[in-house]
This record gives sequence, C-alpha cells and structure tokens, in this order.
Amino acid sequence: MRTQRISCAKVALDVPLARLFDYAVPDGIEVRAGDRVMVPFGTRQRVGVVVEADAASELRAEKLKSISAVRDDAPRLASDWLELMRFLSAYYQRPLGETVIGALPPRLRSIKPLPKKVLQPPAGASVAHFVEPHAPTADQTRVRERIAAALGRFQPFLLHGVTGSGKTEVYLHLIAQVLERGAQALVLVPEISLTPQLEARFRQAFPATRLAVLHSGLQDIARTSAWLEAARGDAGIVLGTRLAVLAPIARLALLVVDEEHDTSFKQQEGLRYSARDAAIYRAKLAGCPVVLGSATPSLESWHNYQSGRYERLELPERAVPGARLPAVRLIDLQREAPQQGLAPSLVAAIGERLARKEQSLVFINRRGYAPVLACEACGWTAGCERCTARMVLHAADGGRRNQNGSLRCHHCGAQSAIPRACPTCGNVDLKPMGRGTQRVEETLAASFPGARILRIDRDSARRRDELTRTLEGIRRGEGDILVGTQLLAKGHDFPNLTLVGVLNADAALVSTDYRSGERLFSVLAQVAGRAGRHDRPGEVLVQTRYPSHPLYAALARHDCAGFADSQLAARRAAGFPPFVFEAALRAEAKKLETAMRFLADSAARVEPPAQVTVYDPVPHVITRRAGYERARLVMQSASRPALQDFLARLTTSLFAAAARDIRWHLDVDPIEFD
Repeated sequence: MRTQRISCAKVALDVPLARLFDYAVPDGIEVRAGDRVMVPFGTRQRVGVVVEADAASELRAEKLKSISAVRDDAPRLASDWLELMRFLSAYYQRPLGETVIGALPPRLRSIKPLPKKVLQPPAGASVAHFVEPHAPTADQTRVRERIAAALGRFQPFLLHGVTGSGKTEVYLHLIAQVLERGAQALVLVPEISLTPQLEARFRQAFPATRLAVLHSGLQDIARTSAWLEAARGDAGIVLGTRLAVLAPIARLALLVVDEEHDTSFKQQEGLRYSARDAAIYRAKLAGCPVVLGSATPSLESWHNYQSGRYERLELPERAVPGARLPAVRLIDLQREAPQQGLAPSLVAAIGERLARKEQSLVFINRRGYAPVLACEACGWTAGCERCTARMVLHAADGGRRNQNGSLRCHHCGAQSAIPRACPTCGNVDLKPMGRGTQRVEETLAASFPGARILRIDRDSARRRDELTRTLEGIRRGEGDILVGTQLLAKGHDFPNLTLVGVLNADAALVSTDYRSGERLFSVLAQVAGRAGRHDRPGEVLVQTRYPSHPLYAALARHDCAGFADSQLAARRAAGFPPFVFEAALRAEAKKLETAMRFLADSAARVEPPAQVTVYDPVPHVITRRAGYERARLVMQSASRPALQDFLARLTTSLFAAAARDIRWHLDVDPIEFD
C-alpha cells in the first residue's frame, strides 16, 4: 500500500477493543487534541475524543472518513488529562481508546444533546469562605503547616493518624488555603456510603463554595453536571469515589485520598486501575501535593514511606479533649464457651452499656442469616449451581428466619427458595450453620428484648438515602445495639458508642491470601476506632480461639507501625509485593480445560526476559462463578520496567488473537485471588 501523509485526527471511540481511528479533518473545522467530535462509524454517528490532532495517517486519502462536527457542550479535555489517560492505558495494559472513552460520564459518550440545565454554569460565584469546625490541635496544626508549605509542587504525604485524630479537619484547613488561591481540591473516599457524611461536613465548612460530588450511584444528569462543574472550574471542591480521579479538573492544587488502604480504590472491571496510584501520578502531572490518609496505611504506602518516596506525618492522639484510644481485650473462646455465638462476657458488657444508656456495636463481616444450610443426616449443603460456592441463608427482610426466606449466592447473585427437605436424603430437619448479621440480630433481640437493635449491611441499607438516614439516627442516639459489617467499620463518628464486640475474626487468620493479615488488622483497627471517640472511654472485645496470635497482640497495643514492619519482613522473605511487581492473566470459559489451555498457550506466546517469572496456570479458589470456569496465570518481577515491557508484548499478541470462546483480562497489581 502506498503511504501518504495526510493531515488527520486520531480519535478514540467506544467500540470493541477501542483502538484509535484516523479521520480526515474537513476544511472549515478546527480540531485540537481533547475535543469531543462526531464521526461516522459504520452506518451510525458516534461521539469520539481526539487524542492527537494534525497526525499522519498510513491510509490513503480516499479511505479516510471525515469528522462530522466538533462538540462544544463541554470543555476541551486538557493535555494533562490526556497524559493521565496515556499513563493508565500503558500501565494497566488496556487500549487507549477504551481508557479515554471509559473515563467520560455515559451521557458525554452519547450523541444526544445535553439538557440546558447542565450546559448553563451555576449562578453566582463560588466563594472561599471557611467556617472552622473547631480550633485545631497542636498536632493538626503541625501537619497542616507542613503540607501547606508544599502547595505548588508535587509531594506525596502519608498522613498516619489514629482513628479519631481529626484527619478530616486537616483536609478542611488545607482546602481552605487552596480555595483562597482560587484553585481546586480533589478528595477521594473509598465508599459511596461515606460520601453523604463527608459531603455534609464539607458543605458546613464551606457554605459558599460549590461542591461537585461524583460517584457511580448518581443519575446520569447529576453525574454529568458534577463532571462539568469540575472541568469548567466552577466547583472549588470535588468529592467522590475512585471514578472521580478520572474527572478533568481545571485548576487542581491539592489531592486527598482518604482511607488510602481501602481495597475499594481498585477497579475490578474493564480498566483495572488503582485510584490511589492514579491519584499520585495525577498529582505529579499537576505539580501539587497528594495526601494519603489512613489510621492503618497499606503496606505499599508504608514501604514507600520507608524507602523515602513518601513523607510520613503523624497524628498520634485523638482530637477530642479527653478522648483516648479504646482498651482492647481478647475473649478466649477455648475458656469461655459462646452461647448462640456470643461469649457471656460480651453479653454482659452489652448489658452494662444498656444500663448506662450507651451504644454498642457488634461487628461480624458476614451478612445474611447463616453462611451454610446443611443436612446433619447425610452432610448435604446448599450450593450454588453456577458457582463453586455455598448459598447463604437469608431470613425474610425485616423478619426472623421463616418460610419466606431464601438462599442467595453472594458471588453471582443467584437466588432460590429454601428447600423443605434435604434433596439427597429427604431429611426435613435442615440446620443453619454459622452466623451472619441477621442471626446475630435475632440472638441479641432474644437476649435484650427491650433494646433498640439496628442492623446495617448491604441488605438492610440498599438505598443510599436510607443508609444516610439510619446513620444520622444512630448519631442522635436512636439505637442501642448496632449489628453491622464493614459498612460501619470506617469513617463514622458515633458519639455515644463505647463498646465494640468482634465476632468471627479468626477465619482470616487461616486464609491462603498473603494479604489477609494486613486486611484483618486494618478492619479490626478501624472498627475498634468507632468506640470511645468522645469523652466516654471505649472498650473493644474480640472473640478468638487464638488469643496469642501476634496480630491480636499488635491490635491490643494499637501498634500499627510494628505490625506493618513485621508484615513487610514476611513479604520480603517470601518474595511478595511490594518487593516484587505482579500481574495476573485471568481467563473464563465454559470448561475449565479451555481456560487452562488458553493460559498455557498465552504463556508460550511471548518469551519472558530473565527478570520475569511466569508461573503455571492454576484454577481460581472459587473456580466456577456465574457459570464460567476460571483460572489464572501469575507473573512477577523485581523490575517494574521489565514486567511492563513483557506485559505490553503479551497483550499485543492476545488482542490480535481475539479468542472467541474465552473471556480474559489482565490485572496489573492485583489485590484479589479468589
């Protein structure tokens, strides 16, 4: 084919594999990188993003279709935003077109015109008026001044503050300084459930400042409106979950990642990016400080602090005068036999709090009534037909276990009725085994018939506004005993809560996942931090059969630093991240042998360099999910560039092959191996 240099634009489109397409630029239309454009694709018009303008094309002029129009209903995407997209595409090994288009709100990918109310900028200027919540402590002032001194340049800070130390107040004071400079701040939180509480605090502290909230739970128009306010610079503060890190922000001067250790910052579909890591790169592009806040920093961030890449700032004390970290006591279940899952001393402690009109939290990170429904006569257990996992027994919403309950798979969402008898032997006496939040709620209701018991999990708080109302009620004292999962473990401040009881923590101690210890310590420290945050002392009771385990000893000492150091030493000795870099190629097929063969063939496609180790493919722990058999192939290297170069060659080969009977994806820096 004859090569001819033609002035054209390379356009990202929302199509399979999402590669870039060349389009001619017709006379009379000015096209620049970052423009959203209308282009013909097949028999339809599509919205695309110009990634490169005035580019050379290898196609002949008569083969090129022309751009139809330039969309002017949103600001042009800035060069640093496009650079962020290129980084994410290259690092996470996804096509640039998919990365660019996937970062836009769905409405901005549509050919439909935007509503007028979205296009019109909000009336009135955003004013940087700061209502200080209360006078900062000496530690908060020291930390704030150190970070403020870095405004205007890139500097990663690890803000390590114990639960209740006032990290949010530090953020608010820093944002006030950013707003005074006429710039913008981006604050990331891990969960949608945390957004309303922070949103209320931000609106109270900055009543005249426009706040844009971004998360996946918003309706299309609301999400698009917030995105546009951030891009135009109308919003002084942008608050959101991981997708907010992909929003264009006109004058970014500060980036905060709250609860930076949380695994929710890792996207698990499509572009599998880490919002925390993307935030660091984005701050580097913007030339501004990034603050990673946590009471239990991730081992990756702790390692970066020890290596000198991050500066660690500490808030070692609680901010409220007189408040202290709670006392942690272990209940040895080998000495104190539990009744219906609750040790007598825990039941007694809850009773004492009821008598003093204080609140208690019983934490069990397992929703439903019971994790297993079993037949004691023959050993049958209720399993999911589409997954290699057991069905979870759920009582009817709002009631006790009865015939209106159901069996649900927490992996694929399948649901079925509770069988009247064992399908194997016909025994009608089927037993629930183990406990979930519903069964614990039932047990507590029987033990304390006059108590107001509130259960908070993803079943009881499906709607965001419902959860917000429930949490506000708890803060006002409208509940005596709380039963909850991780939804209650972080970010919440309940002034009257003085007791936390932890059930079923031991299961994570025997996990094959090398991250399980880190995650267990983090969630226990976070949930323990809900107790005694004000003037009343707090207590944490952990039921365990392994009271001498080092993890529980570190928890009792509130020794996050010592625990992190011991975990890093074990990771170094075993050759696990962060001392090596890791990627996982995963495959799904109707038959396991098909997935395994695909992975074996993939490993043979590209010769790995000496610095990269490619392990044999193995089935996932939960091998079948939603009717597909799953397997994975893990790749590791002590050299990030060597691994990235190998992954780039591997994915190029895999995209070209386009296997039809296989669903596959590459996960760089994976955090899940189930």
